[in-house]
Amino acid sequence: MKKSHWMILSLVSVALLLSGCTEFDQPISSESEGFWNEFIVWPLVSVIKYFADLLGTYALGIIAVTIIIRLVILPLTIKQVKSSKKMQEIQPKMKELQRKYASKDAVTQQKYQQEMMALMQNSGVNPAAGCLPMLIQMPILIGFYHAISRMNATPAFDLGTFLIFPLADPSIVLAILAGLIQFVVLMTGPAMDNPQMKVLMYIMPVMIMIFGAVLPAALSLYWVVGNIISVIQNLVIYKPWNRKKIEPATTGGAKK
Repeated sequence: MKKSHWMILSLVSVALLLSGCTEFDQPISSESEGFWNEFIVWPLVSVIKYFADLLGTYALGIIAVTIIIRLVILPLTIKQVKSSKKMQEIQPKMKELQRKYASKDAVTQQKYQQEMMALMQNSGVNPAAGCLPMLIQMPILIGFYHAISRMNATPAFDLGTFLIFPLADPSIVLAILAGLIQFVVLMTGPAMDNPQMKVLMYIMPVMIMIFGAVLPAALSLYWVVGNIISVIQNLVIYKPWNRKKIEPATTGGAKK
């Protein structure tokens, strides 16, 4: 997809997301109108309430919905993993292209971009595949925030607590826990040679802690459960204990 198409898609997505932002502190019901309310917020509220009634608490309802969401996007996650592994496999060829087209002039850089795209296509690498799960989770995450906030503003709903933490109020403890588990997710995921990605590894957990410290604890609970699932997936798929043993030998072989 061209950059212009991505820009248009991003603007449309932002417009849809912001369209419901003005009602974040308003009561929610099946009669609430608007695309955001009818197709994002109320369906999430309904599913959370269904599992809360079934399991006894809203905390368990949120945990159940989180697990279901992660199972639904699991095929995309597997696609992301495959793309990530293929990307790692072609890293030597990509670095070779960077050395070959080190010049910064426009013609050289155009040839570099063409050969890089050809390399990715021939190797079956889709750069957008790594973003799909995140792009899908973003409206769900924002929808969760709206659902929790608006359920809290609706007298018919009482979110209750998770352990000792009120779900409708911020919880620093759950926020810190969510950030720490996010760090574990990144540490057990694919190896990162890109310095910018390594910086991201440290920024993301901090951002989650900051957001979790001011948003309802229900969102932090969503992060905690989702990140625990991500850690399990990474342990099964990437086997980081094997990676640590193999990487030094590979590096040593490359030097020879």
